[in-house]
Amino acid sequence: MNLFLELRRHDKLSNKRSPFYEQSQVAQFFIYLAAAFYVCYLILFGVMFAFIMDDGAKEAYHYINSGLFIFFAIDFLMRFGFQKLPTQEIKPYILLPVKRSSLIDVLLVRSALNSFNLFWLFFFVPFAILTVTKYYGIWGVITYCFGIWLIAVANNYWYQLCKLLLGEKFWWFLLPVAFWGCIIGLAFADFDPLYNFHLEVGEGLIQGNIFTFIGLLALIAILFFINRWLIGKLMYDEMNKVADTKVKHVSEYKFFDRFGEIGEYMRLELKMLTRNKVSRQQLISISVLVIVFSLLISFSDVYEGSFQDFLVIYNFVIFGTMFLSMLMSFEGNYIDGLMSRKESIYTLLRAKYYIYSVAMLIPLLFMLPAVFTGKVLFLTCLAWMLFTCGAVFCCYFQLAVYNNRTIPMNEKMTNRNYMGSGKQNIISLVVFGVPITLGLALKGIMGEMWMAIIVLTVGIAFMLTSNLWIMNVYKRFMKRRYINMEGFRDSRQK
Repeated sequence: MNLFLELRRHDKLSNKRSPFYEQSQVAQFFIYLAAAFYVCYLILFGVMFAFIMDDGAKEAYHYINSGLFIFFAIDFLMRFGFQKLPTQEIKPYILLPVKRSSLIDVLLVRSALNSFNLFWLFFFVPFAILTVTKYYGIWGVITYCFGIWLIAVANNYWYQLCKLLLGEKFWWFLLPVAFWGCIIGLAFADFDPLYNFHLEVGEGLIQGNIFTFIGLLALIAILFFINRWLIGKLMYDEMNKVADTKVKHVSEYKFFDRFGEIGEYMRLELKMLTRNKVSRQQLISISVLVIVFSLLISFSDVYEGSFQDFLVIYNFVIFGTMFLSMLMSFEGNYIDGLMSRKESIYTLLRAKYYIYSVAMLIPLLFMLPAVFTGKVLFLTCLAWMLFTCGAVFCCYFQLAVYNNRTIPMNEKMTNRNYMGSGKQNIISLVVFGVPITLGLALKGIMGEMWMAIIVLTVGIAFMLTSNLWIMNVYKRFMKRRYINMEGFRDSRQK
């Protein structure tokens, strides 16, 4: 416990001493405001479900309990977009009398206490108060909600295990796909034992059944120790720079030779994305999210209306958010070499713009099933793709001027906690909020066709003027180059 409290104190001090601390306060306020907005939605849905399902032959909580897997399948997917792996800069503690295993235990306990694990309680608490209380009293509500929290903790460790494995080998994505695919497949096949099992688990939580809680705790313990072993192995590899030296295939991307110097930087960007653990894991996570959301839009009737519009926009914007929000931060590892050549930063920025603009074809490709099933117009998808390549990328490229924190390329478990700047957080919120608000407003006033035309026009205008605003970003970066280089050097892993 003392170690847990001491490391927590160190993290708080580290965040307060960060050069971005003062800038991030305003952005954090808006993040908390957005979180409060979604919390209110969950509370509202909890109350609505309690009244809507109260007229059936079964009690309302029986319906919810039989479909618990739906909530936690959504929870699992949401974690890929919003929850980071627990990390700890372990090197300063190596010379101290602290066991490495104890540090890992602290990481995992901190992960269990993450506020994200409380997210669904804002739905289940009001729902349980309205439905469970009249049969089992307040004690039934307490045991039920405590059990839901335990399931969320188990789901948290399951997500961590999958994401750790995904970061090592791409083919590990088959593990969560097979697991959730089997459950969802059985659900669509109306496999009664699946629903009955979840119904019994929910009933056991409400009744405070000791065997149900022992089963949940045993599951959490198993996932805890598997994660403990895997994190320990990854920490050892990172600290000792253990790497796989057996190169099976080296791609030279010779196609880029025809583009001269810009082609060289495009080749550099692709190699950075595919050969380094941190960027490769981000690329995999983005692809998984886009595929899942595209399938939900294409083949499910649940997500319609405004939420469907949100997912369509999200599929395109997420690519820029994951990488361009940290623009130049990966380059901080070798910024001195880039600065040794005249105009290299300008060429690098243009190469990044071309690479990520072409990458927008990936979500467009995954959205084609939704177009073929008539859920979304092709013009709408094309419009949001070009809007992202134009206006959204223009916003994110402004961060190249201000980002001066180096992000390690391969250290995932032993790196410092990355605290984004206020400008970074505010721009990310604006980039998500403005397109959604603009799209819904224009669609409501003019219809989907005219909305798509206006968005398409704005996107093309920004794309045609890309050389101008990239040059503007470059000039402002060069004015701050000594401040930025100092920040990159100071924040590198030693």
